[in-house]
Amino acid sequence: MKSPGGMLLTGIELDRTSSVPLYRQLYLQVRKQILAGRLPGGTRLPSTRTLCKELELSRITILNAFDELTAEGFLAPRTGAGTYVGSEWEGRDSAADAPPKPPRLSSLGQSVLSLRSEHFGGVSYAAWDPECPTSFLPSHPAYDAFPMPVWRRLMNRHLRQPTKPLLGYGELKGLLRLREAIVEYVFDARGIECSVDQVVIVSGAQQAFNILGMMLLDAQDGVWMEDPGHIAARIAFQAQGGRLVPLRIDDQGLDVQQGLRECPEARLAFTTPSRQHPLGTTMSYARRQELIEWAGRGHGWIVEDDCDSEFRYVGRPLPALFAMDQWQKVIYVGTFSKVLYPSLRLGYVILPEALVEPFCAIRAVMDRSPSTLHQATTADFMEEGHFLGHIRRMRALYQARQERLVEQLRGQLGGFLEVAPVAAGLHLIGWLGEKVDDDAVAQGLARQQIYTYALGDYCLRRYLPPGLLIGFAGTPEEQAGEKVEALARALERLGHRL
Repeated sequence: MKSPGGMLLTGIELDRTSSVPLYRQLYLQVRKQILAGRLPGGTRLPSTRTLCKELELSRITILNAFDELTAEGFLAPRTGAGTYVGSEWEGRDSAADAPPKPPRLSSLGQSVLSLRSEHFGGVSYAAWDPECPTSFLPSHPAYDAFPMPVWRRLMNRHLRQPTKPLLGYGELKGLLRLREAIVEYVFDARGIECSVDQVVIVSGAQQAFNILGMMLLDAQDGVWMEDPGHIAARIAFQAQGGRLVPLRIDDQGLDVQQGLRECPEARLAFTTPSRQHPLGTTMSYARRQELIEWAGRGHGWIVEDDCDSEFRYVGRPLPALFAMDQWQKVIYVGTFSKVLYPSLRLGYVILPEALVEPFCAIRAVMDRSPSTLHQATTADFMEEGHFLGHIRRMRALYQARQERLVEQLRGQLGGFLEVAPVAAGLHLIGWLGEKVDDDAVAQGLARQQIYTYALGDYCLRRYLPPGLLIGFAGTPEEQAGEKVEALARALERLGHRL
């Protein structure tokens, strides 16, 4: 509604306690209204006298704001006729009224957006808080048991006397000392013989999957994927145009014969042989040889994600696929996210020699090497023996935490969940009745701040009974009873009989 002096300025709110001058506040708010279309071009503004009364401002304050708006073309004074919004703003729709237009994305951008998983985005950020009392999310290490005093001392050593290399962009493949420590570690722990030049440091396994997809896949290339399997890897390869071929998991691991029947010409096979994610199966020696033979005979590559291999509670792990590969067709991906802590954002890829240069070329375009400070601290942690000692302590801690949680789950939820201890990893599976909707259960629990994942999220073709992934690494033994009790109460509120 217009007054005799022009359109009233609505929505102007001035904070008289702010350090920002009042004339500047008025300038910013009028400018915002013009840009948003709420004050269209040609609109006459109230006189300074009217504004003095409306806004309880001095005339000099209003003139200072108007002078700045005029200098920038937002206002146009007309001699004897008042002050108007500049004509170049005519026809501008109000941002509040105009329907939002979706951004124009590339085909890759559209693909990633369409494939985004509620598995990650749909969970409340509270669930990722280590202090969340009722989070059973898998893949969370024991933050409370990380040797922070040692880590702080090692990091401060570099911060006290930072060198130019430490503050610079860093080596393309990653810090040499860290790569040397990794070569020594994987030889002792996983039987892998490789040169330091085959190791590239990345910002976690996810970055490795994305670069490998860019490097190896064209649109509609077949990709053998474990089913159920790794969600983040699945999305990375699918976003690059890969055609997913879901292969069942039996008691020996990935069903290679199914892959040969359905897509023998696949370009890539993704597998987690040490501890299948999420089921926990260990791929048999015979099945490993079968998979390597497939890759060696054709043009396929194997991406080996050595998921949770550090935390095995029963027996010794079989050699890594990379260690068995005489064809140089296996790409080994490792990460420090679970053995140290996730926000460190450090992982590594061990590549066949023929792939080192193309991988580094794509890496140079996409990103720089991760924080050199964190790489140097991790190298010290490994070289001085803390790394192996930490793994041994965590292995014993996680085994005890798992045993206690299994005991509580069986005691309080034995009529609803079927659980068994796992030989490796940081989570177990609670199997549900055939007619239970695991996704509905997980969502219902999340609404009550009880966090877990539905097994169905990991499946491309559903053939397994429903289940829940229940992480145990982050639950101290003394808290297991009360956390399971909270889970039981939440299930009862959802109408489930226990």
